Amino acid sequence: MVTKTRKSGTASTGASAAASPLSGAIKDSAQQIWLAGLGAFSKAQAEGGKAFETLVKEGLSIQRKTQAVAEERLNEATQRMTNMASDIGSKAAGQWDKLENIFEDRVAKALNKLGVPSARDIEALIERIDALSAAVAGEGGKTVKAAAPRKAAAPKAAAKAATKTSPKTASAKPARKAPARAKKAA
Repeated sequence: MVTKTRKSGTASTGASAAASPLSGAIKDSAQQIWLAGLGAFSKAQAEGGKAFETLVKEGLSIQRKTQAVAEERLNEATQRMTNMASDIGSKAAGQWDKLENIFEDRVAKALNKLGVPSARDIEALIERIDALSAAVAGEGGKTVKAAAPRKAAAPKAAAKAATKTSPKTASAKPARKAPARAKKAA
């Protein structure tokens, strides 16, 4: 423990007299500093409201500017994406058209090889029939007699087609019976 030692009474009165004006000056100075701090606080509080309002206004203006720039960039990006999408769509449509044309050409070639008439062939045939009908109507019976043997030729072609299909059905029946005989034998 620390103990305090007392000094003599005469020495303390001399020191207190000298310390008293110094201590009063320090107290006065501290009091002035305190009052200056209170004054600064009061002034800052009064002007702080103004400063706060000024900062809010500046913040709003910066926010508006930032939003305007962001919206502008967003609109630019949206426009670029729209253009890119339309370009891709048109390219895809062009490729689809090419694919469709290739498919149509190949189907037309296959049908032509099978002997199926094309739309152009049918249109030409219809025009020819119309022309022949007009000729028949204009000439009377002469053209009708010439057209009659052609009609007779068509049933012969149908009869040939019927005879060609009948052997196929006949050959199909024994093929079905052959496995049945094998079952009976087993």
